[in-house]
Amino acid sequence: MNVASDIEATFKLLLIGDSGTGKSSLLLRFTDDAWLQPDEVAATIGVDFKVKTMEINEKKYKLTIWDTAGQERFRTLTSSYYRGAQGVIMVYDVTQRESFDHLTTWFNELDTYSSNPSWKEGEAFAKRMGTLFIEASAKTRAGVKEAFLEVVRKIIETPDLYQKPAGNRAPTNVVNLDAQNENAEGGGCC
Repeated sequence: MNVASDIEATFKLLLIGDSGTGKSSLLLRFTDDAWLQPDEVAATIGVDFKVKTMEINEKKYKLTIWDTAGQERFRTLTSSYYRGAQGVIMVYDVTQRESFDHLTTWFNELDTYSSNPSWKEGEAFAKRMGTLFIEASAKTRAGVKEAFLEVVRKIIETPDLYQKPAGNRAPTNVVNLDAQNENAEGGGCC
């Protein structure tokens, strides 16, 4: 029996919040059922993570749980960890009012870095701009051919984009580099 094939899905979870609110302690308790005294816990530097398997409704799920540093100086590090996360636990310390008040800031950061634009948002943007909207993925090939096909169709529907001006003359603002100066005499550069 292959353990990896027993896993229904893998989820990336994040613990976010101010430094010293207990994110690492929650992670340690959940994954290892262990507790460290406050003087035994050091502030997380950068990011730490643990893996745990959970069974829900007779199906196994693998959790990769990321413990992000809450200190301001590590905020730029944490932005890359939001990508791809399916769940976030915002942590505050009930004995530190300020950590609760900062949850709005954490939520705004989460919203900034983790949310991918929805199909509806993309479609609405294209509509506002008066452009086509085709969602495509180079990774899965979905929509790639269609994207190029639709652009070419729109160009064909707009002859001014590709037809030469009347009389088959080049527009006056174009310099023809292939044209030979018939009056020019052969000569050097100096």
